[in-house]
Amino acid sequence: DMIFITGDTHVPIDISKLNKKNFNDSNLTKDDYLIICGDVGLTWFGRDNEDEWWQKWLNKKNFTTLFIDGNHENHNKLDEMPVEIWNGGKVHKLKDSVYHLMRGQVFKIDGLKFFTMGGAESTDKEYRKENVSWWAREMPSDEEYQEGLMNLDKHNWEVDYVITHAAPDNIQYRLCPWYKHNKLSNFLFTIDKDLKFKHWYFGHYHDDRQIDDEHTLVFNNIIRIK
Repeated sequence: DMIFITGDTHVPIDISKLNKKNFNDSNLTKDDYLIICGDVGLTWFGRDNEDEWWQKWLNKKNFTTLFIDGNHENHNKLDEMPVEIWNGGKVHKLKDSVYHLMRGQVFKIDGLKFFTMGGAESTDKEYRKENVSWWAREMPSDEEYQEGLMNLDKHNWEVDYVITHAAPDNIQYRLCPWYKHNKLSNFLFTIDKDLKFKHWYFGHYHDDRQIDDEHTLVFNNIIRIK
């Protein structure tokens, strides 16, 4: 089984990266996974016919799609969905092979452990309209932070991979010094110091960059990790 990771898809703007030239999925099966690091846009429109079209489009692919949420999602739509348990963590199941990996969870996928923490702060929210193009739930709740810490405790603060949308404070400052420090970037900074992991992948900053041996910013690249 194979596992791939890519960056923001902003349906329909950047979903075109999943093309035959860039990502030949002809040999893949539903036992293979593509993980998207937030700003996916599968509930963006809030109009069922458009959201449904893209969800079905992904569901028809040869692989299974897993995604965390970014800031540019219709969080109200995600929050309305029933919560299920999948591979040890909480998910929203959009389609048979399209899952939203919820915040603060640890999933075991093909023998590997993944810690997930979606969310980020929009830097342009004053130009957006609440519940139309911006949602307050883009940032995690206190309960989601607590659940994340509790789940890491259960796994003795050791996982294989970390999947987030935003980056820890120190990395965000290197990438975008004009982005404000916030509760999430501080939380991720703390996790980064205390957690034992192989590699951390994040999106949000619209670039493909190897930060250091343990952290990778991903946008257009599709990285195979297994």
